[in-house]
Amino acid sequence: MGPGIIEALVYIAWLAGAVAFVLGLIRMNSPATARAGNQLSAGGMAVAVIATAVLILSRETASPDGINVTGWLIIGAGIVLGGGLGLYTARTVKMTAMPQLVSLFNAVGGGAAALIAIDDFIGLAASGASVELRIAVPTVLDVIIGSITFTGSLIASGKLMGAISGKPIIVPGGRVVTLGLAAVAVLGSLYLFATGQPNLAVLVLILAASLVFGVTMVLPIGGADMPVVISLLNSFTGTAVAMAGFVLDNPVLIIAGALVGASGAILTKLMADAMNRSVLNIMIGGFGGGEGTETATGAEGGSVRTLGMDDAAIQLAYAQSVIIVPGYGLAVAQAQHAVRELAELLEDRGVTVYYAIHPVAGRMPGHMNVLLAEANVPYPQLREMEDINPEFARADVALVVGANDVTNPAARRAGSPVSGMPILDVDHAKSIIVIKRSMGRGYAGIDNELYVNPKTGMLFADAKQGLAELVTAVKAL
Repeated sequence: MGPGIIEALVYIAWLAGAVAFVLGLIRMNSPATARAGNQLSAGGMAVAVIATAVLILSRETASPDGINVTGWLIIGAGIVLGGGLGLYTARTVKMTAMPQLVSLFNAVGGGAAALIAIDDFIGLAASGASVELRIAVPTVLDVIIGSITFTGSLIASGKLMGAISGKPIIVPGGRVVTLGLAAVAVLGSLYLFATGQPNLAVLVLILAASLVFGVTMVLPIGGADMPVVISLLNSFTGTAVAMAGFVLDNPVLIIAGALVGASGAILTKLMADAMNRSVLNIMIGGFGGGEGTETATGAEGGSVRTLGMDDAAIQLAYAQSVIIVPGYGLAVAQAQHAVRELAELLEDRGVTVYYAIHPVAGRMPGHMNVLLAEANVPYPQLREMEDINPEFARADVALVVGANDVTNPAARRAGSPVSGMPILDVDHAKSIIVIKRSMGRGYAGIDNELYVNPKTGMLFADAKQGLAELVTAVKAL
């Protein structure tokens, strides 16, 4: 088979891989088809990688120098090491740790894309040839975006892991330093574009400024806003990969990068909208004190009514309709199986059960849907905020498990840090039960006014343990 035919077949395989990416992304739109969509996208990437390997091998076979054995050994080692590590982390990570894993993947993707551009630039500098603008622009943009993504994603992951304080960390000089670093990167880029010369010293300056910029950009943002930042950095990763595609003249990288960049941007917008905030507002600075702040009283000095396990079980068992509101506390406690068991028990008693899913329940869009689907919760019971909010007024009991700010009625009142944020109308239910370990605050750093509502009973317990005890109490009735 001639080299021309092989290259044509490779380009067809790349096109097939790109189609698989698009179709896989479409199928990820629903929890019912998300797994198949992920597999389809992974298959498309496997086809693209194999086709690329075939293309390289055919070119080396036709070359007088023959096959580069050392190069293939390095590639093989990289695939085994990287693929093995990726498989291990993906299989062992907890659902609640998924945002920080995504952030680490972002760092790897951005760093790899930047290294591709740096290697290409070094090759141009060694040849002494001038750099055309069509090559210089994607190369420099790849270095800048990839470097920012690399360091920014590492900081974001560190904040979510707890290795770095989740509170906003103010950098000395603050925005002046960040703006100065941005200016260095922009001016250095313009110099390279204008001169057309592959000046390595200028590229190193741009690289250093971009790496530090990623740190100074993310450090001042609160840990609770990290999922939004991670989504934004995911978009950056895709853009960097697309730029690498232009550098290597590889259409499959351009397509895959553009898809990741666009989907990441859409996800970032959805998450920001879910909190009724602009992305710029989040990047400038997050909400206040953060999680875990203890308080002895409820919102505005109101009193908190503690509920006993038996009382809670009676309310649930003799209700006609119950709406379960799962939140981050449920995800942290890995209580999805326990909540499904309770729901099935109530359904056996003739109770109608739905799950109210806020757009950022569990900290990421779709996160809670996946978590509950893992526990085999029927998809029709998962109701989005717009669909379920009118149902709260007709519900006998709203059972809140670990959700905080997304249920705070203060969002309806002007002057609150969460003013305007779309919330679940839990306070409209006839009776409210909140399972929570303590009176700790959510990401907004304020008390939840729902907890001092006269209809609310607080059941202080770990989500998993509390649900298990509720199951036992309901069975005993």
